[in-house]
Amino acid sequence: MRKLRVLLVVAGLLTLTAAPAAAYEPVNIVHTERVQAGPYGVTVGFSTWPVRAMQSLDFTFIPDGGIAGKSGTMAWTRPDRDQPSRAQPLARHPRKLDVWGLDIRALEEQGNWDLTFRIEGPAGPGEGTLRDLLVLEQPGPPMALSWSVSVLPLLGLIGFLTVAWRRTSARLRGA
Repeated sequence: MRKLRVLLVVAGLLTLTAAPAAAYEPVNIVHTERVQAGPYGVTVGFSTWPVRAMQSLDFTFIPDGGIAGKSGTMAWTRPDRDQPSRAQPLARHPRKLDVWGLDIRALEEQGNWDLTFRIEGPAGPGEGTLRDLLVLEQPGPPMALSWSVSVLPLLGLIGFLTVAWRRTSARLRGA
């Protein structure tokens, strides 16, 4: 009887954890911007608005007519710095497979950013830029303060282990 209960509990746990896709929340787009990349209109969606530095969010890139038969790249650029990022291929969003997108991406600095798209499709190549995407300062306390507070438990653990090691080694030497 006990084995049957254990078997039922294990089967129940397996059933509850068998659908990992249900654990992921859907992509909620709260703001969109339009970009014209040659013959292709692209809707850029943001899961958080306004965009803040160091805050993870989802980006979606939806060309008019869908992504079937199209490919493309995207590069991030700071207009005040003439060095664009390496162009990365546009891939399906991991949780919204019918569009291109980026999952839990964060922009590391505040300021204005440009997103440049290059799309290849049935209507030929196209390029377009979403200009001056304003990224506000990072939310919460400064990063140095956050790291300092989060390191305190580690320092306490190191102190505890040091005291325990000294007491244990002193007893072993005296024994």
